[in-house]
Amino acid sequence: MALQYSTSVRNAKLDAVETAIGTDAVMKIRTGAQPADCGTADSGTVLATLTLPTDWMAAASGGTKAKSGTWQDTSADNTGTAAHFRIYASDGTTCHIQGSVTATGGGGQLTVDNTSFAAAQSFTVTSFTLTAGNA
Repeated sequence: MALQYSTSVRNAKLDAVETAIGTDAVMKIRTGAQPADCGTADSGTVLATLTLPTDWMAAASGGTKAKSGTWQDTSADNTGTAAHFRIYASDGTTCHIQGSVTATGGGGQLTVDNTSFAAAQSFTVTSFTLTAGNA
């Protein structure tokens, strides 16, 4: 049987994620399949690079932690179809989180208003939530 954690322990674990990554986190949205894990080299073309807000995640509540503030890029780097993302420390190279990207309502771990990016277009991240397991 798996360990089970109280909501307060799950919230503390989630809040530790933002603390470990830091206040100047960088997110890159890329084309193609995501790598096997964060220790694997980057893949795909970078479509957009965002410096996330200083307090980029809200306080955890009920075992979940959602994005905070506006995650937007007013000028995409390249043209292509968004498929995965990576969140890095402020150095832009140390990967801490990765996952899938879909359009709003598509079920991706990160959702954007449109997955078809054109260089220099503006886009907005509409949803990103971390959920702690072992309830």
